[in-house]
Amino acid sequence: MNTFLQLNTIFISILIESFPFLLIGVFISGIIQMFVTEEMVERWVPKRKITAVLYGTFVGALFPACECGIVPITRRLVAKGVPLYAAIPFMLTGPIINPIVLFSTFIAFGSSLKMVFYRFIFALSVAVLIGLLLAVQYKKDNQLRKKEVIPSSIPKTWKEKWRGTLEHSIDEFFTSGKYLIIGAFVASAMQTYVKTATLLEIGHGKVSSSLVMMALAFVLSLCSEADAFIASSFQNTFSFGALAAFLVYGPMIDIKNTLMLLQSFKTRFVIVLIAYITIFVFVGSLLI
Repeated sequence: MNTFLQLNTIFISILIESFPFLLIGVFISGIIQMFVTEEMVERWVPKRKITAVLYGTFVGALFPACECGIVPITRRLVAKGVPLYAAIPFMLTGPIINPIVLFSTFIAFGSSLKMVFYRFIFALSVAVLIGLLLAVQYKKDNQLRKKEVIPSSIPKTWKEKWRGTLEHSIDEFFTSGKYLIIGAFVASAMQTYVKTATLLEIGHGKVSSSLVMMALAFVLSLCSEADAFIASSFQNTFSFGALAAFLVYGPMIDIKNTLMLLQSFKTRFVIVLIAYITIFVFVGSLLI
């Protein structure tokens, strides 16, 4: 009975933490659908691949979205014509390098800029490397699971566009929300029934500590605005590199946004993306 109550508490806390950011994400997605045209996207995104990767990486700083809210935005951008090599770096850095998350990291680590700096640079480096790989690997195929349906009639007036934004946001919320709920339940079950102490026992070496913290980041499925406070509680247990891996890996990929990615993108592409994130974050944590 106690374990069920614990599972229920964790499950509800994850949902309460995540839903506001999902709402922000689907609303921005609706605005993109109604107000951003393919011609605008073509003008905004740089033509050169390297410049487009850097553009996508840094523009994430302008979006205070959590990892669960950024997936719908990314899917909509790809559907509008933003290439994968620009959209995916945006998705990876958005939940990490925005001012809210960096400030929470600063507070969590005792008003020290060291972890803020490393988290920022680490996330940027991983996103840029993955963007460059995607630019080579995926030329024009956007890798969306299903082709987006183009509305038969395009809204003309502002009133029609805002109505369309709300309608699209509601549809997107229920589509993405069910996967968020499934992911939150799996994450809460893992936290309830998988002993954290077991993971801590094998996390003494530099390599194993990074792997353990990455596994914890994936399982705990914390919001990026709150994960720094959890990471700071492990300062006396794990290496600095392992803590940095936790703070970068979790916002980039965890249980709930993996399910949301699988709902939006082709399975093969999601597997490749997870592999790239895992390899680069792990290697980076050993170099710090």
